[in-house]
Amino acid sequence: MNSKRPVNLDLATIKLPLPAYTSILHRITGVILFVGLAFMFWAFDASLESEQSFNAVKETLQEGAFAKFVLWGLLSALAYHVVAGIKHLFMDVGIGETLEGGQLGAKLTLVISVILIVLAGVWVW
Repeated sequence: MNSKRPVNLDLATIKLPLPAYTSILHRITGVILFVGLAFMFWAFDASLESEQSFNAVKETLQEGAFAKFVLWGLLSALAYHVVAGIKHLFMDVGIGETLEGGQLGAKLTLVISVILIVLAGVWVW
């Protein structure tokens, strides 16, 4: 093993390209969606117990600021994850595999996701 090779362990100095950041965000939103399933399953289970519990869940989601924030966060993660997933599907069939195509795909992913996240915020709030 060559012990003279440079080692850069300072993550703040590493310059990643935009497609790398969108790929990392895709993974992060996947984890958020997986964790958020617990909230959604709880709300679904509670809503099916009785009419009163359904109304309680409905009221919590309509009036609770924290519940709205969590719902908006889950919808935002879902929107980004779907858009980035579609970008990955395009790349799987050979569209956007070049450096320029990757940069354009990353920019489109961010722009479309921001639009969908803002629309989700308007819908939830």
